[in-house]
Amino acid sequence: MKTKIILDVDPGHDDAVAILLAAKHESLDLRGITVVAGNQVLEKTLQNALNICSLAGISVPVYAGQGMPLFRDQVIADNIHGDSGLDGPEFPETNRQAESQSAVDFIIEECLKYDKELVLIPTGPLTNIALALMKEPRIKEGIKEIVLMGGAYGMGNHTPSAEFNIYVDPEAAHVVFESGLPVTMIGLDLTHQAKAYPDVVARIGQINSPVAQVVVELLEFFGSTYKREFNFEAPPLHDVCAVAYVIDPSLIKTQKLPVVIDTSKGPCYGRTVCDFYGVTAKSANVDVALELDQNRFWDLLIDTIQKY
Repeated sequence: MKTKIILDVDPGHDDAVAILLAAKHESLDLRGITVVAGNQVLEKTLQNALNICSLAGISVPVYAGQGMPLFRDQVIADNIHGDSGLDGPEFPETNRQAESQSAVDFIIEECLKYDKELVLIPTGPLTNIALALMKEPRIKEGIKEIVLMGGAYGMGNHTPSAEFNIYVDPEAAHVVFESGLPVTMIGLDLTHQAKAYPDVVARIGQINSPVAQVVVELLEFFGSTYKREFNFEAPPLHDVCAVAYVIDPSLIKTQKLPVVIDTSKGPCYGRTVCDFYGVTAKSANVDVALELDQNRFWDLLIDTIQKY
């Protein structure tokens, strides 16, 4: 039976590839794509999601979500994703439109249909998910698991302590991490094992399709900004890892740990504080991703891109 999912994104180069994987893999039933501000402002992340769906012939409904964090000032990642949030490829104009229903209301409506059957995959700031949980706590009954891309048990990438998605809205992350729901955190320590080195890009480039060509162009731009900003030799496909885990959990080794979000507004604001040694005596609440089976991960992604 297919796994029912909602993909909550802020495209974003890696979000775009995550959409392609989630929409085409035969084990997933993508119920909707919800969009949040993050890598760019909402107007741009929404257009990017619509552009990707139009290019790839993805007919799944797309919903506009929250344009601002719960409390803090807005933060975007134009240094990584460019002015459009998806710089690199030229997308043709599209008539695709977002649904009239809000992302938060769609999440609530969809969750209330099921009994522990729906997996939420947020790959951006957690604002949409947190608001849905606060507006209608009964949605917990429909959620099987939340598999999110965000956080780190080691170094951050937006501050020395904080990963970007959590830093953009730490208070929303606090709501999600303390929800009592099963949460899997696919953080930087894992996603930095998913760097798209030239051999991977070459494999994708050998696929003769417009979608594969756009993926190559996305990776080339993404790689250039990661080289400039972090001196990485290849760009990490953070968000794709979360979708891949839902498809095949054996791809990623995890460990259940106590995790709290630092919302103190000090130098560690937005940090995911992971207690490996049990020093806090807090109950373990999050499955934290540790190790990726890289070869199988790339095979999974490339096999799926070939289907477009």
